[in-house]
Parts: sequence; structure tokens; C-alpha cells
Amino acid sequence: MNYDKLKIEVAETLLGIKAVFLRPSEPFIWASGIKSPVYCDNRLTLSYPKARKVIENGLADVIKAEYPDVEVLMGTSTAGIPHAAIVSEILNLPMGYVRGDAKSHGRNNKIEGVPPVNKKVVVVEDLISTGGSSVDVVESLREIGADVLGIVSIFTYGLEKGIKRLETANVKNVSLSDFTTLSKVALDEKYITEKEFRMVNAFRTNPDDDSWTRL
Repeated sequence: MNYDKLKIEVAETLLGIKAVFLRPSEPFIWASGIKSPVYCDNRLTLSYPKARKVIENGLADVIKAEYPDVEVLMGTSTAGIPHAAIVSEILNLPMGYVRGDAKSHGRNNKIEGVPPVNKKVVVVEDLISTGGSSVDVVESLREIGADVLGIVSIFTYGLEKGIKRLETANVKNVSLSDFTTLSKVALDEKYITEKEFRMVNAFRTNPDDDSWTRL
């Protein structure tokens, strides 16, 4: 499987539909207060059939290559759910999803669908940033006895904090594309200038330091 080719194709797809785009001159503000030159909303891929096909087939191919023993797919709530559903259909696998928190009514479920106890599970995620929510999902599945093989995601920022958090939790993640690839594609296709390219990569190196905004 040619991962470099896949990363470029997915980056081009995400940029083309503005599911991910770069705006260093007018930073977005994350909930944490961090200024970010990057906007990411992979839910938009669902609205574009051609882009959706690239993403879902890419996820399916990565799962087959990296996690051939998978028995169940589990989506993350809420953005990972539709991708898990589509890919489970492609691979003919059962699926469910994990809530951010247990319901406060009914059966108080956190894991929806048949609990994958003693099953080999792959988590389907749309985005990896700091990795916190993804690790929480994996831990919730491990608590009920699922054998979590790892995560497959559409895009990762490749932030050091996220990488370390996944490593500490012993969680493997394979993303269809990443920040490094996307920024290079954005420069090559003139979505951003050379100066903006330097700015966005300075951000990725240390998101907590907003000095990149003054480069």
C-alpha cells in the first residue's frame, strides 16, 4: 500500500472541499484559547460523494492493511460514527460507537451497539489533535474487555502532545493524512504562500507559543 500517495490524495481532497484549510493571517481560536491557523471539519466529507469515496475507501484499505484481524469497528461520538458505519458496510463488519459520556437516562449506555467484549476492535476517528478523547474511547472499550487493535483516523495534526499521549496509553493510530503532508500540498497548490507555510509549521511545532503569528 502506497501511504505517501494516499496522504497526498487525502490532503488534496480535504483542501479542495475546505474540510481542512489554512488561514494563518486570521487564526481560529480553539476552546483551550490556543490560536490556530488550521480549521478542520471532516464532517464536510459526508456532503461530497467523490470526497467521501476517497475517505471511506482509504479508511477501509488502511484497516485491511494494518488491522487484518479486526472483528468490530467502533466510531467515536459524534464525528467518527458515520465513517465507522460506511466503512463497516464496505468491510462487512459489525459496528457501534462510544459516547463522550454515558447517557443520563434509559440504560445509561456509554457504548452503543452490542458491546464488543473479547472482540478485536478498531476505533474509527475523524481527527487526532491532542489525543485525549481518542484515548478515553480506547480505555472505555478496554474496560469492558475489548481487545483494541488501534485507531484509524482521517487526519492528524501530529502534535507532540498527542503522539506522546497515544504512546503512553499504548494506542496505535494510522491516519490517512497529516499536517506535514497537507501543508506541503497547500504550498504546492498555492493555497498558502511561503511565509504562511513557515507560519503554520511553526504553529505545529509548538501550538502553545503564538509567536508564529508574528513571523
